[in-house]
Amino acid sequence: MTRSHAGKNITIHDNRSVCAHAGHCTEHSSSVFNMSAEPWINADADTAAKTIATIGMCPSGALAYSTDGALHEPSGRTPGIQVTRDGPYAVVGGVALEGDAAPLSNEHYTLCRYGQSKNKPFCDGAHWRAGFKDEKN
Repeated sequence: MTRSHAGKNITIHDNRSVCAHAGHCTEHSSSVFNMSAEPWINADADTAAKTIATIGMCPSGALAYSTDGALHEPSGRTPGIQVTRDGPYAVVGGVALEGDAAPLSNEHYTLCRYGQSKNKPFCDGAHWRAGFKDEKN
């Protein structure tokens, strides 16, 4: 389920069910993304430009944004899949996922490799909560 948080210049869309808990949002824009606040997203707490840059760091596609009523669709990355350190497979560049499951955007999303996601095949951060470690990657 996606929730939208409207601000003056930007609307932030948040889909917790596919969040991989990489932490880029809370590390790089803690005034906008504050886990101790309710709601945890305040779209007006920083400049739209900084918020857009932070959302661009989100590997899972859990965060997206709209400006002037239009949803931004990222593009331009070379297709690829990366094994993240102690986390999911990060898919970028429009790699289509076959089957019934469909990410919000084929441009980027994360797939579970820990095996405990409640939203398979997508990562839901279960690896983070369990302290999953992969010493090889």
